[in-house]
Amino acid sequence: MQQISVVGAGTMGRGIAYTAALSGFRVKLHDIDDSNLKQAEASIETLLQKSADKGFIDRDQSEAAKQQLNSENDLQAAVHEADVVIEAVLEEIPLKVEIFRKLDEYCPDQTVLATNTSTLSPTEIGAATNRPEKVIAMHFFNPVHKMKLIEIIKGLDTSEKTVRIVQDLGEKMNKETVEVNEFPGFVTSRMNCLIGNEAMNMYMEGVASAEDIDKALKLGLNHPMGPLELADLVGLDSRLRNMNYLYETLGEKYRPCPLLLKYVKAGKLGRKSGEGFYNYR
Repeated sequence: MQQISVVGAGTMGRGIAYTAALSGFRVKLHDIDDSNLKQAEASIETLLQKSADKGFIDRDQSEAAKQQLNSENDLQAAVHEADVVIEAVLEEIPLKVEIFRKLDEYCPDQTVLATNTSTLSPTEIGAATNRPEKVIAMHFFNPVHKMKLIEIIKGLDTSEKTVRIVQDLGEKMNKETVEVNEFPGFVTSRMNCLIGNEAMNMYMEGVASAEDIDKALKLGLNHPMGPLELADLVGLDSRLRNMNYLYETLGEKYRPCPLLLKYVKAGKLGRKSGEGFYNYR
């Protein structure tokens, strides 16, 4: 593997691109929005600078990663030489299916197509292509450069060769991987959404403040981040999309907390909007 192409320059896409470039891969980061690409470039450069200043990487690694990373707003130009494409757009099946149809057309026959998703079906996405055996899900975690895990989720037709390729990619990116058979929510999202939704219900019911609910889980259950803090970090709109999908596929216990719906309607989406369960303004 030489070139990794990342489709989508949001929080997850730029995190994956940063990690891949720092791991020695040639990286092309694609987004149709030039302003998103410019923000991603600035964010990655800032992160490289901070990592070097703090001694997590040396200056040579930082400069090498900058040379490895290029931005491209034309999808075909971004992926036509890719060994692996990692798509990291919104958690919406129609959007992902549309992108994968284009990737199938633009990429070499041997290219592996991976979707970064926390809940959605790689089988359904792969069925939109002529290479379902080369389609797989790679669930990265935010922030990508710090979180050690990648969930690897096989679709119905995903080949063992494809699994081995993305396991090798994860190892080269200094990540641990777990192999999961496709089922809604996989492993981590099923558990995380349940915990987060119950925390929202407790907050709505007045059981405790947001701060104390998060403090209780961090200190009492040894969670590195409280569930309400984490929901704000992920984005409450993203969490609601995940909850709705799990509610539709797994039933009543995943019904979204009414307060989550209310916050999203009000535009209180967490860190990215400046306010969610906490105020970041």
